[in-house]
Amino acid sequence: MFSPEGPSLRELAVQALSSVEHGYDLLAPKFDHTPFRTPASVLDAVAAALARSGPYDTGLDLCCGTGAGVEVLARVCRSSVTGVDFSAGMLTVAQERVRPEGPEVSWVRADARALPFRPGFDLVVSFGAFGHFLPDELPGLFGQVHSVLRPGGRFVFPVLAPPRPSSPAYWMLLGFDAVMRVRNAVWRPPFVMYYRAFRLGEVRRELERAGFRVELEALPEFGRRGDGSPRVRLVTAVRI
Repeated sequence: MFSPEGPSLRELAVQALSSVEHGYDLLAPKFDHTPFRTPASVLDAVAAALARSGPYDTGLDLCCGTGAGVEVLARVCRSSVTGVDFSAGMLTVAQERVRPEGPEVSWVRADARALPFRPGFDLVVSFGAFGHFLPDELPGLFGQVHSVLRPGGRFVFPVLAPPRPSSPAYWMLLGFDAVMRVRNAVWRPPFVMYYRAFRLGEVRRELERAGFRVELEALPEFGRRGDGSPRVRLVTAVRI
């Protein structure tokens, strides 16, 4: 799962026993060598979809990590791009690694649940961060995104189809979530990272309650499953 440049088992254990913020500060130098980084195929597919609906002027990468989403935004935004994350370590790596040509890029350390921006963005994206939010935090999170978008602005993110109960991936993710729940029951501070807590139906309802019109688009690059459903969907929530 990890390249030789990635973290050791000991380093991962130390991260898992830390808070989310401190854990990512520790992981940041090696994060791009782990399977936690969003695959380039997903980033490229989202960039292609945004190019079809754009261009945009200003973009925000929510929970930007080491800046993969900022690179996507830099392809479709003409004026400026901002990456926001609460891990200082991840932002340091992003600043060193991501230097796209084109729009002005800035980095802000802040919690996604309390964004320090006015409604000035045309586009907000997020990749792979939602497992760090509990279901009861989604209304506040989506409300924050709504508050920083201009009317008609878009909140866009990919959602992978959940694995079938008959697949090994299903039981692996179920086991991971169970281990995390036990860890958080007996150890403080908590480390919130659940792979099965972000369900598309519930997410769509919460987005609509937050004042978005929700559109779903299949990303053709990933094909369809045996029942005809898309393997990867792009969620576009338009601020009403």
